[in-house]
Amino acid sequence: MTQKCGFVAVIGPPNAGKSTLSNALVGQKVAIVTQKAQTTRMRLRAVVMHQDAQIILVDTPGIFDAKQRFDRAMINEVWRGVEDADEVLVVLDAARIDTPEIDLMLNGLAKSKKQASLIINKIDTVRNDSLLALVQKLNERVQFKDTFLISALSGDGLDRLKDVLAEQMPEGPFHYPEDQAADVPSLLLASEVMREKLFLRLHQELPYALTVETEKWENKKDGSVRIEQIIYVQRDGQKAIVLGKGGQTIKEIGAEARAELEDMFERRVHLFTFVKVRKNWQEDPERYRMLGLDYKV
Repeated sequence: MTQKCGFVAVIGPPNAGKSTLSNALVGQKVAIVTQKAQTTRMRLRAVVMHQDAQIILVDTPGIFDAKQRFDRAMINEVWRGVEDADEVLVVLDAARIDTPEIDLMLNGLAKSKKQASLIINKIDTVRNDSLLALVQKLNERVQFKDTFLISALSGDGLDRLKDVLAEQMPEGPFHYPEDQAADVPSLLLASEVMREKLFLRLHQELPYALTVETEKWENKKDGSVRIEQIIYVQRDGQKAIVLGKGGQTIKEIGAEARAELEDMFERRVHLFTFVKVRKNWQEDPERYRMLGLDYKV
């Protein structure tokens, strides 16, 4: 059997369902998902095995009008992912087609000269007759290679998508072991899990400007692991929100994160979390290096 392997960049505006799609195609959770825009901050590689192909999905940050340095660095990472990919998937929310972010993305795609396939996600949220009109309208703006109507949440349409992607992959050896679901360092994965829990719990109160760093990872003799993390916020008031009265909020969030990490790593986890104020963490080049982002954009 001839092996096939290739990279597929998954791009789209914020909250279109890119990370949900990656998780659904892999068959397990590899990317954090929240209702907060710009949850994904880096290129994450998720590995899908289908037929004789290894499909490496590159889940990217959502495309929007970036003003701040950190935001520009994330958007730059999107287009780097597009240029490096064998195939490109443009994921759009069926109920949110006419937005400025989509104009930005389609204009950028035209400049890249990369041919892409269109994915209309969340098809269960709109009428069938309007779906056809959406597809026609979008293909008038950009000549897409193929179009897929899916629901990443329910799984509708994913079988055909996997079949087509497997067919499109170039011949070549697998890049990862067949049982590996994602290419993310354990320290970074632990940080992402904590960041997801914070956003899910505090999305109404907590600003986007928050980051989590795993400072220490110690494998214990009994097979467990001790993980020490720092949550960086920009102001004292934000620190108070994260901690909660008597530290109760961070205690509960930490318990949720620890439970998920134990499932992921299949071992006991001792999680210790500290909250610190760092006003200008978004201007620290080291933070960019840790996330694989370009500070100089």
